Amino acid sequence: MRRFEQHKPVLLALLISILGGFVAFAIGMPLPWMLGPMIGNTIAAISGVPIKGPMALRIYVIPIIGVMLGSAITPALFAEIGPWVATLIALPICLAAAAAVSFFVYRRIGKYDPVTAYYAAMPGGLNEMMLMGAEAGGDERKIALAHACRVLLVIFCVVAVFSIFFGVRTVGTGTWIAFDALSLSDYGILGLCAIAGVWAGRKLRLPAAPVFGPMILSGLVHVAGWVTLPPPTVLVIIAQMVMGTVIGSRFVGTTWREVGGDIRLGLLSSILMLLVAAITAEGLVRAGVPLSQAFLGFAPGGLTEMSLLALAMDQDPAYVSTVHLIRITMVIAAAPLAFRFLRGLSAR
Repeated sequence: MRRFEQHKPVLLALLISILGGFVAFAIGMPLPWMLGPMIGNTIAAISGVPIKGPMALRIYVIPIIGVMLGSAITPALFAEIGPWVATLIALPICLAAAAAVSFFVYRRIGKYDPVTAYYAAMPGGLNEMMLMGAEAGGDERKIALAHACRVLLVIFCVVAVFSIFFGVRTVGTGTWIAFDALSLSDYGILGLCAIAGVWAGRKLRLPAAPVFGPMILSGLVHVAGWVTLPPPTVLVIIAQMVMGTVIGSRFVGTTWREVGGDIRLGLLSSILMLLVAAITAEGLVRAGVPLSQAFLGFAPGGLTEMSLLALAMDQDPAYVSTVHLIRITMVIAAAPLAFRFLRGLSAR
């Protein structure tokens, strides 16, 4: 009984996710198994419902997502060097422009202090930016809420853009892969990719190690032809539901009054950053990158979430996840250096 009470907030969040997912699916909402749980748990969290994100499940589904993303890696992905050269040249320019417009929103409009505004504006990982910002003297809670809003709102905006401009009305999870489509050896190899990938990624201190490590190993075994299929589709749906639940539950402890201003700032910031991403994506079309694929790659959402969106919207998840991995690495490496440089200029 005591154990049930302990896990009750997580079970309640998952129940809301299941109901939200089926309602979203029934009404034809795009990406229902992520958006349904995300919307339901966001409303519940801000309304004071005692929920909690299933972080224990997250550590299991993240490697599965990594393995799934790796299954999309083929020799053809890197066959043409032109699009990749253009992507790598455009990425830091896009990041700097997106960070600048976002900083303007949080500093000039939101009146955040300079440190909080800077780390709230950086299009990097939530945890990394929150820790760096707190260490530099910023408001940890505002930074965390800004990034949670960014991920939430970017997903909504990207789905809307695909629905309105690219004509994507319904999205799924790609080709349905049943459990019996994979052999026991397939499961063994992919399971080893997940476990060994997380271990190796952490040993090598790779960014987003639980995703990137399994993704690399899965890509290798798929390119080698040892396995030809991704993980079963049911696991992909479960992964989307868990991620949607985690995103929505990040708003626990906030109220509608508290979060209203932050959401408005986050919406303005997200729209401006997405405009930068759209302009960059339009430029990359000339280098041979499809517009919709480039837009997903440069949209400032979370790596895992944007990769799931790429899969659901029939884009190349390997390209999208690789670009986002490089983005996060660049931001984590450059953000503290740029902060010290800018602070020095301000002091002089």
